[in-house]
Amino acid sequence: MRIRFLRHSDFHALLDLANKAGVGVTTLQPNAERLQARITSSVAAVSRERELGDASYFFVLEDETTGQLVGTSGIEAAVGMNDTWYNYRVGLAVHTSRELDIYKKLTTLFLSSDLTGSSELCSLFLLPDQRGSGNGGLLSRSRFLFMAEFPQRFSEKVIAEMRGVSDENGRSPFWESLGRHFFKMDFARADFLSYVGNKSFIAELMPSYPIYTCLLSEEAQAAVAEVHPATRPARKLLEAEGFRYRGYVDIFDAGPSLECALTDIRAVRDSRVFNALAVAAEVQDGESWLISNRKLADFRCTLAMTHPLEGSLPLRAAVLQRLEIADGDSVRAVKLAP
Repeated sequence: MRIRFLRHSDFHALLDLANKAGVGVTTLQPNAERLQARITSSVAAVSRERELGDASYFFVLEDETTGQLVGTSGIEAAVGMNDTWYNYRVGLAVHTSRELDIYKKLTTLFLSSDLTGSSELCSLFLLPDQRGSGNGGLLSRSRFLFMAEFPQRFSEKVIAEMRGVSDENGRSPFWESLGRHFFKMDFARADFLSYVGNKSFIAELMPSYPIYTCLLSEEAQAAVAEVHPATRPARKLLEAEGFRYRGYVDIFDAGPSLECALTDIRAVRDSRVFNALAVAAEVQDGESWLISNRKLADFRCTLAMTHPLEGSLPLRAAVLQRLEIADGDSVRAVKLAP
């Protein structure tokens, strides 16, 4: 398996992946026009330097032996620069009465644009039958080697909006208890409108005053800052890289936003540059390493069992081939997991 950028020729395979992703993966919906535009934007981003707000990077996990695309991931270089970016900021309101001897701390939600300008990790999806064997780690963490190689293309803060709680039919308890009262539409429809850039309706219809979560259903309250069961491995992976929940949730399904400074991400901070050393067999007692070829438009990333020597990284010929490099070429690498 290897990571590369999406191409226009991948469109039909990408559309098939988007159809399988399901409701709630906001940035990967089966809208042909939007998917084509995202591929175009990604191709443009790596062909020349662009303003942060215009740069979008769209990766795919490819089985290079069959050419099958089995997963996607992406990075938005800076969110909210060309359209408004909304979250709820989770806060507390304290109500006291000495006369009645009552002291209450109540959770509140404030409509916020605090995360505007952050780089966003997005569009993470891996086919269920491909999960395991390090594929999830490769798909998600490969983005960090790209960011480590080209930090000037990204913001100082990186965020990831986690998919919130919903059932097998795409019903979100948070949406049913709050959003539906203001939007009069299904969660999937509102999520789609937000995805295609129709964000003005959020400010027009959402209440601008704080919302007390105690007024929501118990099911909705329990969903605040919780993730969809299928997203728990992705959250655990990001937390292992240094990402933390800092009190912001999605306005539609209340999924948590995780944050980390770019330079504090483990795979960015700990990655090192080596010279590739061609070897005939895998290194004995090797560990799983994430390796990229340090290129921009022709970025490739893969996994290999290896162990670094002084200044060099032993790699089998098959690994060099996946990375499209030769013996002695420069690579950036980091252990797959902390």
